[in-house]
Amino acid sequence: MIDLTKSVNLSGTDFINNKYQYYEQIREERPVHRAKISVLTVYTLARHEDCSNILKDPRVLRNRSTVTGGSRFPIPMPKSIKPLMESMIQEDDPNHRRLRELVRRGFRPQAIAQLEARIDAYSHELLDSLTQQSQFDLQSQYALPIPVMMISEMMGVSKTAMPTFQKVFGVVTSGFTGWRMFRTLFFDLPDTVKYVRELIRQKRENPADDILTGLIEAEDDGDRLTEDELVAMVFLLIIAGYETTVHLITNGVLTLLDHPDQLDRLRSEPALIDTAVEEILRHRGPVQTTKPGYATEDIELHGVTIPRGKPIMPLFGAANHDPRVFDNPGTFDIARTPNRHLGFGHGVHFCLGAHLARAETRLALLNLIERFPDLHLAVDRSRLVLQRMPGWHRYDGLPVGI
Repeated sequence: MIDLTKSVNLSGTDFINNKYQYYEQIREERPVHRAKISVLTVYTLARHEDCSNILKDPRVLRNRSTVTGGSRFPIPMPKSIKPLMESMIQEDDPNHRRLRELVRRGFRPQAIAQLEARIDAYSHELLDSLTQQSQFDLQSQYALPIPVMMISEMMGVSKTAMPTFQKVFGVVTSGFTGWRMFRTLFFDLPDTVKYVRELIRQKRENPADDILTGLIEAEDDGDRLTEDELVAMVFLLIIAGYETTVHLITNGVLTLLDHPDQLDRLRSEPALIDTAVEEILRHRGPVQTTKPGYATEDIELHGVTIPRGKPIMPLFGAANHDPRVFDNPGTFDIARTPNRHLGFGHGVHFCLGAHLARAETRLALLNLIERFPDLHLAVDRSRLVLQRMPGWHRYDGLPVGI
């Protein structure tokens, strides 16, 4: 049993490795609970209804400065990275709606459908290159290149530039503890902002038919984006454009290998791929929470008062296993329907790239299991390492054999 009289450390190794055991007890005993992420204290919600409702609650805002009158971020940040702190996902309407509308067309279902042939072809190219190997790291050699290639094409970023963003993302996701946090905030991220500004400058001089050119022209044409907003949008779209999908594909492969009966069923019934992807998102989705919202007034829920100005984080991983919503929530069932999971969030901040992530994952999984009927883990399951990343369920790598 977990001692819930104390705050749960969402950054702690024990929680990272045993999060679903934590979720079950928190959801049933402390559906509103104080938790810590590094030095920050947050209020978590663990039940599906509460998580859904809080994401639509007008009393909760993403922009911390609107609520507290202080800075957007709860710890001091250098001015040089200010644009990255003003991302669309940390904005509220009407500004959030204005920014989202600028990029929505590039991610609408019709636009993604036109990309599916390219996704499919590139998936097969990668698999062709892997057939000569007896084993490989599925995450770095297959799950990562697909979304990186697609987002680079959509944004009009050259293949040579993408490794820089990948490196930056690695710094961001692993660099928020101790000395690493200082280095990330005061050295790595400022360099990233400089790089993005240079990328924008180059795109101004060489416009093309891509999302980035569209954003620049919208800014110049109607003064709809400030320079800092443009930097924040570029950073968000390139980084967020592939981070979820990499780990969704990885988690999907591992979950299927963990449930060979469901893997066999998917091979024999490939038409189930759509519901299979949704079930992966529910059962072991990579995104376990969202950016915190801030209470604009005291909010009482399940006998607990969340004070005004305090951050609130819905635990999607817990909500997606809530027996009040899902029958046999611990069972992985690729034919599960309905499936009201929160894997891509909910409400106005529902993931803009959900259609793209679904398409990439669907094609990546189908092609992989068709080409490699003997796919298996290349190491003992216990040797797989979960990254110590609060709010995520993601692995360092996934060695597989074929």
